[in-house]
Amino acid sequence: MSLPPGFLDELRTRTSLTHVVGRKVMWDNRKSNPGKGDMWAPCPFHHEKTASFHVDDQKGFYYCFGCHAKGDAISFVRETENVEFIDAVRILAGEAGMPMPERDPQAQAKADKRTQLIEVMEHAVQYFRLALKTGAGAAARAYLDQRGLDAATQDQFEIGFAPDGWQNLWDHLTGKGTTPELIMECGLARPSTKGGKPYDVFRNRIMFPIRDARGRCIAFGGRAMDPNDNAKYLNSPETELFDKSRTLYNYAPAREATGKGAPLIVAEGYMDVIALSQAGFGAAVAPLGTAITDNQLQLLWRVTDEPIMALDGDRAGLAAAHRVIDLALPLLEAGKSLRFALMPEGKDPDDILRAEGKGAVQKLLEGALPMVQLLWQRETEGRVFDSPERKAALDKVLREKIKLIRDPSIRTHYGQAIKDLRWQLFSPRKGPRKNGDPRWTKPEMSARASTKSSMLATSGNRAQDHMREAVILASLVATPEICTQFETPLEHLECRDPLHAQLRDLLLHHAANGSDTLRAEIDRSLGSDTLEKLMTLPHVAITPPVRQPGNAELAQMTVAEELAKIAATRGLKAEIVDAAEDMMGLADEAVTWRLGQAAEARNRAVRSQHEDKAEYDFAENGARINRGEREEFDALLDKISFSKTRR
Repeated sequence: MSLPPGFLDELRTRTSLTHVVGRKVMWDNRKSNPGKGDMWAPCPFHHEKTASFHVDDQKGFYYCFGCHAKGDAISFVRETENVEFIDAVRILAGEAGMPMPERDPQAQAKADKRTQLIEVMEHAVQYFRLALKTGAGAAARAYLDQRGLDAATQDQFEIGFAPDGWQNLWDHLTGKGTTPELIMECGLARPSTKGGKPYDVFRNRIMFPIRDARGRCIAFGGRAMDPNDNAKYLNSPETELFDKSRTLYNYAPAREATGKGAPLIVAEGYMDVIALSQAGFGAAVAPLGTAITDNQLQLLWRVTDEPIMALDGDRAGLAAAHRVIDLALPLLEAGKSLRFALMPEGKDPDDILRAEGKGAVQKLLEGALPMVQLLWQRETEGRVFDSPERKAALDKVLREKIKLIRDPSIRTHYGQAIKDLRWQLFSPRKGPRKNGDPRWTKPEMSARASTKSSMLATSGNRAQDHMREAVILASLVATPEICTQFETPLEHLECRDPLHAQLRDLLLHHAANGSDTLRAEIDRSLGSDTLEKLMTLPHVAITPPVRQPGNAELAQMTVAEELAKIAATRGLKAEIVDAAEDMMGLADEAVTWRLGQAAEARNRAVRSQHEDKAEYDFAENGARINRGEREEFDALLDKISFSKTRR
């Protein structure tokens, strides 16, 4: 079966040899360099223990220094799967998402025609290069000099000029014997609507040849010299050679530079790529007049795991970055992501290089943000979250974005990263109170060392709050599944004890992951004996949730009651402080009323037992006895008495 021209080239472009070979070998991590696509393994074609089998992913070839096996992805599948050539192509095409073409008896003729088209494109490159050096190209040369592009750079990128006029290139190519059909099929000319000769697509423009991964010219980009031109930049139309959604400007040289350790940079246009390359950033590419596509992302990830998106620092550049995020989320794989180096507002990489030099760009690249950070900024920057409804709306948007990620492991890590960022936004911690604050109490006398180390001393006037915090934290550790119900009050729980504060943060971060994970994180962060010490404190050990771990209803009631007591106590203290300040001025009966209301609220909270669903009786000494437990106990005594009577 003959394949149409370009099909195998496209297949090799879309296929990662490292991925194909990796299914059959175990890579030697000591010798391999995944970032450069330089991989080593024991040869799958002969038995050996040393890693003599080499894969060059960027060139798409393998070679064994032991048995001398060599080839590309197609030959590797043929040898390892024992299939014919066309079957190997079919396997790889299925993995690459390329439908196999129908039988084409004229494939060879099409291949020959494709070769002819490429020859015509190369003739056009040479014509534009020569035209730049003529008198007609004087203004273009001056513009390139003004932009700081030296002669070596112009030669490297084969920059040329399309003179003003309707049939300059047409007449040149037809004069060399090129058929009109080939010129039209290359996208270099359009038919006249007035019945005349076809006219040149590119006129009075600086020309940039666009080459594919194999270095063949497949299209052009043209920058208008006339400021009043409708299109500042114009690309070739899509042709048999050119598919702009699958092509990146400067891809082949950038791939080679990345293999030598350079970071892969994605800029917005030709001039940015050329300026970056001239400054020493050789691994720079650009899309061709459109937003980044999924096919272009796959091309980038074939070269490096984390390309850097260096986008213009204006609203359009930021919008482009946001579009890339939405496109990339479903495509993320372990180790494959993007980073974003946002330029200062109103500037592109070329502007920064000319104004501030290479060091400024290097600094921006080193500070490139991970994708999750830019996703967070997009949803939060410039917005106020001062109500539960707004916070809930933010949570909903972020959850929907994270759901787009197909890889479950990456989805989990994104969720944790978003949770950490949310924690930083919504849980600012109050600083310590300073001398001069009426709530600050200066110690008036020294104490013995044993007294200083006691809980009452370390907690100051907050001994009761300290004990209640311990009960709350212990109850949540014993029953972490209820932690989400108390997330907001827990976030605002002002733990002055550093250990309590750390334990609170660990609960907020890891309770949702389950009891085992939570306890493991506590042991790792605070020490293996932390929980044991907490749970054996006298006031904690007698707490019902600690005695009956896993009882969600009991734990929920305990935590809610203790939080209410802390809130009421602190409310009373705040009123006392405010009253003291008022008394320094003009005090009236309102002060007394406020204090009375706060005190009553505190008393209600402290004696609150109304949420306890059990019914109680009172013993002769006034102690409360659970009615259900008492009835069970009485029944047991009756049973014992009956048993003794029968004996």
